[in-house]
Amino acid sequence: MELVVPLGKSPVSEKYLTKNNMKEKTIEVPLDLYYCNDCSHVQLLDVVEPEYLWSDYTFKTANNPKLIEHFNDLSKRILFFSDLKKEGLVIDVGSNDGTLLRSFIELGYENVLGIEPSSEISKLAIDSGIRTMSRFFNEEVAEDILKQYGEASIITANNVFAHIDDLGGIASAIMKLLNKGGVFIFEVSYLLDVVNKMLIGTVFHEHLSYHSVSALMPFLRSHGLEIIKVERGPEQGGSIVVYAQVLGGEKPIDNSVDQLVSIEKDFKLDDPSIIREMYGRLELVKSELVSLILSLKNEGKSIAGFGAARAGTTLLSYFGIGNELEFLVDDNSEKHYKYSPGDKLEVLPTNEIYNKKPDYVIILAWLFSDKIIEKHSGFISSGGKFITIFPEVGII
Repeated sequence: MELVVPLGKSPVSEKYLTKNNMKEKTIEVPLDLYYCNDCSHVQLLDVVEPEYLWSDYTFKTANNPKLIEHFNDLSKRILFFSDLKKEGLVIDVGSNDGTLLRSFIELGYENVLGIEPSSEISKLAIDSGIRTMSRFFNEEVAEDILKQYGEASIITANNVFAHIDDLGGIASAIMKLLNKGGVFIFEVSYLLDVVNKMLIGTVFHEHLSYHSVSALMPFLRSHGLEIIKVERGPEQGGSIVVYAQVLGGEKPIDNSVDQLVSIEKDFKLDDPSIIREMYGRLELVKSELVSLILSLKNEGKSIAGFGAARAGTTLLSYFGIGNELEFLVDDNSEKHYKYSPGDKLEVLPTNEIYNKKPDYVIILAWLFSDKIIEKHSGFISSGGKFITIFPEVGII
C-alpha cells in the first residue's frame, strides 16, 4: 500500500452536535487515500467502527427527489437486463428507507427484502411496508436469508459497496445468495472521475473504497463473480453501475466492460503518480481558497457556508477554514440548529442567508453549485456573493 493523497485527519462527517453534547470531544480519524501496488485499488486504511458510524445516521433517500428519480430509472434498467420473474426475490443491501425496493414493488415485483444497519432508518422502511432486516450484511445474514426466503434473483447495493471493510466476505455472501441466472448490481463513485475532477467531496469515512473496473474485475473473480456490464452515470460527480453474475453464468459479457478497462488504461489509472497529481492540484486550490478567505476576513467581511452534508465536513477539515465561517445553511431540516462536527458551526435553514446577510457564502455542496446559485439569485441581487471551489476558486 502506498500513500497517494494525504488529506489528514477529519471529524466523522455525520456526527452533528446538539446543545446538550457540545462539550463532547471531537473524534478525528485520518482520511488519507492509499493505492495498492498489486491491484491498483484505492482505499482508506483507517476504518471507523460501523456501529458508531451508522448510528444516528440522518441521510434518507426519500428526501432526495433526484435519487428517487434515479432509482426509478435504475429499477427499470435492471428489469430490462435481468428478465426477472414476478416471484423472484429482490434484495437491496444497504436499503436505507426502502426507496429502491419501492420502485420494484410499483413495477409489480413484490418479493423484496431490504438489509439496513441503521435501526432508525430501517424502521421507517418497515413502517412504510418494505420488508427489511435491520442488520449489517455478512455471510451469516446471507445464510439466514437463504433459510427464510431462498435464493435471490437480483441483489443490489447502491452506494454501499464502497462502505464495507470486509468486501471479500460480502462478495462471497452475495455469490452464495444468487440463484442461477441471478444478477448482482451495485453502484459506486468512479475512481476515474474522482481523480479527473478532483472529487474530494466524495472522500469521507463511510467511503472506504474508490473503485475502478480494472481493480474490481480480479477481485470479484476471486470470489466467484464476474462483471458482465458497466454503466457510467453522473451521480456523485461520476459513478459506475456494475452488473455481475456467478462466474461462468449464462449472460454474455457486454462490450462496456472492455471499453472502460481501456479508458482507465489510457488515463493511466493504474499508475499511482496520476493520483498523486490530483493531490497536487488540490493543494493549489487549497492555497488559493485559504488566501482568499483570509483576505476577506482582514477586510472585515462575514462568510457563511452552504451545505452541511458529508462533503462539507471533509472540505472544512481539509481546507482548515471552519473557524473563519459564521454559520452553515442547509436544506435538510433534520440538521437545523445542530452544530457541525469539529468546527461546531450552527446549521441554519437556507433562508437565513437573506436574514443574516453574510457578505459571502462559500458553497460546500459544490456538486450543486450551479443550482444553488440559480435558486438563490436573489441573494446576489441583494448584494451577497457566492464563493465556488471547483473546478477552480471563483466569486459569483
